[in-house]
Amino acid sequence: MSSMRSIKIGTRNSPLALWQAREVARNLQNRNYKTDITPIVSSGDKNLTEPLYAMGITGIFTKDLDIALLNKQVDIAVHSLKDIPTQLPKNIEIIAVLKRDYPQDVLVRSAGAKDKELHDLKIATSSLRRRAFWAKTYPDTQFFDIRGNVQTRLQKLEDQEFDATLFSLAAIERMGLPVEYEHLSMMISAPAQGVVAVCGRSDDEEIKELFKEVDHRDTRICIDIERNFLQTLEGGCTAPIGAFAEINEEDEVRFIGRLCSLDGKNCIETDEIFKWNENENFGEAIANIVLENGGRELMEEIKSQIS
Repeated sequence: MSSMRSIKIGTRNSPLALWQAREVARNLQNRNYKTDITPIVSSGDKNLTEPLYAMGITGIFTKDLDIALLNKQVDIAVHSLKDIPTQLPKNIEIIAVLKRDYPQDVLVRSAGAKDKELHDLKIATSSLRRRAFWAKTYPDTQFFDIRGNVQTRLQKLEDQEFDATLFSLAAIERMGLPVEYEHLSMMISAPAQGVVAVCGRSDDEEIKELFKEVDHRDTRICIDIERNFLQTLEGGCTAPIGAFAEINEEDEVRFIGRLCSLDGKNCIETDEIFKWNENENFGEAIANIVLENGGRELMEEIKSQIS
C-alpha cells in the first residue's frame, strides 16, 4: 500500500466507539500509515442499494458500518467484537483483532446501595446473559431494563429505583471513568467481550495484507474458539451464553463456557484445557458436547420463550 494514502476508519459516534477507532488508528500510525477517522451516523437505511438487502445484514450496532464498508465510504470498520453477529454479511470479514484488555463483567452500585448484600440488590440490565447468570446465583432478584451507552446508564443508576447495573470492565477502563466496581465470580463474559475488531472487505487484498501485522495472534485464537462455540449453540438465536478462552506460551488453552435457561435455573457448563492447533474447530466441538448433554433441549426452550 502506498504510504501516501490515508486509511479511512469507519466508526459509530459514541465515546466508546471513537476510543476504539483511535486505538486502531494508533496501531496504524505506529506503522507509519496515515489514518482518517470517519464517524458514520446511524442512518437507518440511507443509501441502501438493493443487493445489500439480499445479503441479509443483521446486527443492530454493525449494520450502518457494514453498509458504509460495502459502499466503499470507508476502508475498514471498527467494532466491539461482541456486537458483531457470528454470521457476517457477504464480502465482509474480521481482518484483525487488537490484544484483549479487559474481558470481565463488573458490578456498579448506586450511591444508596453501597452497603446492600448482593442478593438484595435490584439489578438493571437488558442482557439476557447477565440476567440469567446473576439469577443462577441469586434467583429472587428483581430485574429492570436499562439501555443506552455507559454514560447514560451511569446517570440512570443515580436517577432511578434500581440499586446496581453490570458493565463490561473494558467500557469503564477505556473511558477512564472514575467509577467504583466489583468483580463477580459467578459471571462468564460474553463471547469475544473486551476485544476491538477491525472489519474489511473480503476482496480488498491490500487492506487485508496490511492488517495481518496488526492482528494479535493469541487474542484471535481465543475469540475464534469463543465465537465458534456461540455460533454452534445459537445458530442465530439469542441466548444466555458465556464463553472465555485464555492461551499460554505453550499454546495450551483453557476454555470456560456456559449455556443457561433465561431464569438461570438450568445451566450447562464446561471447563476444558487442551493444546491448540489450527486444524481443529475447538469451539464447535465443545458446543456440540454441550448440545448433546441437554443443550439442544435448553436452546429449544429458550427460543420458544423469546419468540
